[in-house]
Formats: sequence, structure tokens, C-alpha cells
Amino acid sequence: MTFSRTLVLLMTAWWAAADDHWSWQPLKRPAVPDNSRYTNPIDAFITAKLRPHKLSLAPEADRRTLIRRLTFNLTGLPPAPAKVEAFLKDTDPNAYEKLIDRLLTFPAYGEHWAQHWLDLARFAETDGFEHDKIRPNAWRYRDWVINALNADLPYNQFVQQQIAGDLLHPNNPQAAIATGFLLAGQDMPDINLLAERRHMILNEMTGTVGSALLGVTVGCAQCHDHKFDPLSQREFYQMRAFFESDLQLKEIKSGALTIRAMRTGKTAATHVMVRGDFRRPGDAVQADFPKTLNTVQGQPTKGTRTELARWLTHPKNATAMRLAANRLWQHHFGRPLATPEDFGTQGQPPTHPALLDWLATELPRQKWSLKAMHKLIISSATWKQSSLNAGNDPNWKQCLQTDPKNRLWSRQDRRRLTGEMLRDTLLFTGGNLNPERGGPGVRPPLPKEITSTLLRNQWPVSAKAEDHRRRSVYLFARRNLRFPFFDLFDRPAGAESCSHRMTSTTAPQSLALLNSDFVRQSAQHFAARVAKGTLDPNEQVRRCYQLLFNRQPGAEEFAAARALAGPRGEHLADLALGLFNSNELLYVD
Repeated sequence: MTFSRTLVLLMTAWWAAADDHWSWQPLKRPAVPDNSRYTNPIDAFITAKLRPHKLSLAPEADRRTLIRRLTFNLTGLPPAPAKVEAFLKDTDPNAYEKLIDRLLTFPAYGEHWAQHWLDLARFAETDGFEHDKIRPNAWRYRDWVINALNADLPYNQFVQQQIAGDLLHPNNPQAAIATGFLLAGQDMPDINLLAERRHMILNEMTGTVGSALLGVTVGCAQCHDHKFDPLSQREFYQMRAFFESDLQLKEIKSGALTIRAMRTGKTAATHVMVRGDFRRPGDAVQADFPKTLNTVQGQPTKGTRTELARWLTHPKNATAMRLAANRLWQHHFGRPLATPEDFGTQGQPPTHPALLDWLATELPRQKWSLKAMHKLIISSATWKQSSLNAGNDPNWKQCLQTDPKNRLWSRQDRRRLTGEMLRDTLLFTGGNLNPERGGPGVRPPLPKEITSTLLRNQWPVSAKAEDHRRRSVYLFARRNLRFPFFDLFDRPAGAESCSHRMTSTTAPQSLALLNSDFVRQSAQHFAARVAKGTLDPNEQVRRCYQLLFNRQPGAEEFAAARALAGPRGEHLADLALGLFNSNELLYVD
């Protein structure tokens, strides 16, 4: 038997086994485990896994911790001291649910949760590559995402409009803007061959749709059959065919190129590119869905993006629904139930498969409302668990021994703020955050050590000083020059879809929090706000803790802080800088 024949047989056997992989099985709604103690189905699924290990959920966190955790989770900002005190005094049994409802109405909700999606959409306002040219209207897609989330646009429509909004709603300019998702990837406008550029864009677009909306590394099959998952090169180009007819590259007077997605009424010829080479078209193919991933029966495949959009959001599309549920869990708990970027054979299977499937089937039952899903998750006893053993819980030691990595969710994890959340928190607590919404990305000043290395007009500082204090989601997103503060705190570069950010701990992070102009200026603004509120040095110290941590300092903390602030509070900015560098500010319990 020849080597090639042996390889084919081995691959066939491998793919046959891979067909039984968990993520490609039809989606069925599992029964909720019996549990008389908890009314939220999430808790029933979690405790069913804890019970064999003789574990139970950790006690609920105290109210002060809950409002801080909840406000950061939904808005990316800390709660104001007055809001904390009002919540602590609210005796209504539904006080927590009322708080959730109120926070979900804030514009800050969409601004915060949009960043999760923008990571996924590889959003930036420049092309990338060598010249990194500016895309003057890219911000419109960012604003569309924010507004769609704030309006609670049903998730199926949210996805559909980003795939085929121009076709589904031809008279709605906003729906056309939504298709910016497809075109948000890197581009090389100065490439010599137009056919090569088009090939690169189509492949990147197809790969992103696969990874972001199906959790499968579809892009790995553009040059050859997938090495690990049952996805052939032919199927890659069949999926790419949904975009082939509508992607056009048109010359404009300046000699540059622009990308426009439109329905031409004609079906472009689509071929498998031999070894992924755009100069070697092979067999002709028609648009179709990957066989293994297609758990939807009877879906037509005439080759339009509309069909693809509806297939990606069909309640029976098992992979897409599981991925959406997994992503919701990830952003509420900090960790996913299964590997978020790879639902294929190389990813980690879900720790709680029944829970994942229940959440996946619950999303359409909740009329595709993301806000309803948020409320369901953060109302659970699982989410409200304490992350600390403050009450000497006898179950805690057993949890640490049996479930050291908290894979069973036997307690809540502490979460570190992202760079965007940290910057916004420093501006917010100093009373300096500009609430203006929308519009082109703004450019605050950069450190001199960076500006001295830049090309001319690479980062023209925004003229209005108040724009420098806007929320981080509105800062100009340049691929080849990430805002330094975000770069330090693990923001992705926007070169490709990012489903899960890294969380590093490095010396440059600490140095920036101690020495950067932005942090030092923020400390001065914060001190000025505190001093304006009271002249009493003791009250100033207490006010610092209220604004930053939503609590009063302990006796030892107060003494140390009082000494650092000086007899008359003349060193209040130094105290603020010290508190900015505390673990309690960087992490949320």
C-alpha cells in the first residue's frame, strides 16, 4: 500500500471518529436536575456536579461586594458611593433584581459589553500591515455595536445584520453599517495584484466567521484539509462562496481601493484554490455549509449571505448556539465552560456539558434577549458566591482541596480589570470621565518616548482636551500602534479575532501605574475632588476609600493612609497614587 493511500485511510478513520465530537452533536434541551434549594436552573446544574465531591456552593457575597462586582460586570465602572449606600439600605426583597434592571438601562452597559464583541470582530480604525492607513468611517461599526447592545437587539438579528444586514434590510443604512463586521479585518490596499488582495480578504473573512460564530478554526482548511477536524479544503471554499459574489474592490480617484459588500445579482465563479494559491484555481464549487457542522435540516443553499446569516443563528445550529452560550458564561465568570476559540477536537470539552446545552437552548426561549440572559446568569447563587472565605466557611477548605482550580465553580473567582476598565475607573473616580458618546475615535496624548519614534501624523492628538477623557471604547484603535496603557494590560492588536484575552502580570504594568503621566495626573484630579468635598484630613482619607473601594478603611489602614496623606492632607495625591496601585483596585472580588 502506498504512503498516500495509507494517509488517506488514516485521515478517513480520524474524521469518522471526530464526527462523534461533542460540539457537532445535535442540540437537545437537557432536563434540569432536581434541586429543591435553588430556583435558578443554573444552580441546579452546578450543584449536581458538586454533590458527588461532597461540595456545595460557597455562601453569597455580602451586599457591598455584590453591587461592586455587578456594576463592574455590567458597565465596566465602579458604583458611586451613594448608589452603594442606597442599595445597602434597600429592604425590598427584589432589591438585587432592581439593581440589575437599572444597570442594564445605562449607556455604559453597551459601551462596556461592546468591547468584548469588538475583540471578536478584530475591530480597528486602520488597515494594518506596513502603511496602516486610516479607515475614516470604521467608527460607525463600533457605534452600531454599542447601540445594538443598549437597545437589546435580539442576538439572532444582531448576528444576521453583521453578516447580511444590507440584504435583509436594504432601506436601513444602519443595517448596512452592521456588515462592517465582515470588513473589519486587516487589508493591504497597496498590494500589486488585485486578485491576490481579494483572495486574502475573502479567506480572512471566511476564517473569522468560522472562529467567531462557530468556534471552529475554519481558516486552517484554506490550503489543505483540516489536520484535526473533519473540515475539508473544499468545504472551506464552499463556505467562502457565500461572500464571493458580493465582495468588490473598486478603484477611486485617489488611486486607493475601497471595499464594498453589495448584492450584484450575479453569482461569481468559485473554485478551490490549489494549496491556497490564488493563481491556481481548481475544482469549481457551490456555496454550502460544512457537512459536520450542519445540524440544521432543510436549510436552502442558493449561495446568498442571507442564507448564511440565518443558518448561523438557527436554534438547531448546535455549534453556533453552544458558542454563544459559552461566551456569555465566559464574560460573566472570567472563564468559559469550554475552550472559547476552538470547539474542535483540539479544544477542551465543557466541564458542564448539560449546563452548556441548557443555556444554548435557553437563548432563543428568551426571545434572543442578551439582557435577559445576563439577568438569568447574574441572578444565580453560583454567580453571587463569595470569592473569599470571610466567614470561615467549613466547606471552603474542602473546596480548595477538591477543586483547586475552581473547575466546578465551587466559589467565585476574583477578576482583574482590563486596561480599558482600569483607565475608565481612574477617570470616573476622579470625577473626570467625559460621558459623551459615539463619533470618530479620539487620540489622547502619548508619552514622549513613544511620540519621538512615530511617523508624521501617525497619532495627531485630538484638539479638545475633554475628548482625552472619554471612555476607552471611543479611543482611536490603530493596529500598528495600540494605546500604550492598553498594550500593557493585554489588549489584542486587532490583527485577528480574539475570543479570550490573556491576563499577564508584568513589571511594566506596575511601573506604569506608579510613573505614567496619565496615572499621576489622575491621582492629582482624584485628590482635588476629595479635597473639594471636605477639608477635614480624616474625612479625606475615608472619602478616598469610599470612592475607590466602596468601603471604610480599617484601623491600621486608616493610620497608614493618614500618615501618608500628611497632617493637613497636603500629600493627598500621594495617597491616591498608592491606592491606585493596590491589589484591591486592580481586582474585583
